[in-house]
Amino acid sequence: MKPRQFAAGLAFCLAATAFAADWAPGTVDWQKLPEIKQTRLALYLTPQQAHDMKVANPRGVALFDVRTRAEAMYVGMAAGVDALVPFVEHQEIMTDWDDKRTMYKLEPNQDFVAEIGRRLQEMGLERTAPVILICRSGDRSSKAADRLQAAGYTQVYSVPEGFEGDRAESGAKKGQRTVNGWKNAELPWSYKLDKAKMYFPR
Repeated sequence: MKPRQFAAGLAFCLAATAFAADWAPGTVDWQKLPEIKQTRLALYLTPQQAHDMKVANPRGVALFDVRTRAEAMYVGMAAGVDALVPFVEHQEIMTDWDDKRTMYKLEPNQDFVAEIGRRLQEMGLERTAPVILICRSGDRSSKAADRLQAAGYTQVYSVPEGFEGDRAESGAKKGQRTVNGWKNAELPWSYKLDKAKMYFPR
């Protein structure tokens, strides 16, 4: 895939919005998964399943957080994550604004696939090993999974609920990420970060 095509596809996926709709918290009825959360490999895990899979085989399963460094720093990270490898990142000096998303612009991390490869090598794992990706709410992890699949990875799982979960569509907490996700499932996480697991551009 050419960088321009990758960037265009990424911009589209980031501009889209996905809500939980009929896809209930903890469900494994992936047929109802919003299109933006679907992957080519169609391998999905609930937060609980991802946690259990990692705990059952900590050295044989890789769990990567693909959010930005700022998200990990200010929102916290799931326990058991092997590394933070951002799929997209904010500009080093945030000068450009994204009107559609009402936030500072995000750019594709051109080092994403290479950094995943380096981290797996450190773990002694091949591209055929199970790799679990988690982002904020499943949108980026699905695109990141497709990127790895295109690079030859064969067992890439996405966590469609993400770390924070989907936004509530109604009620007193409308717009807040209270519907599902790792944090709302009360799975282990922390604000304390391990430097060895953090991403540093090379």
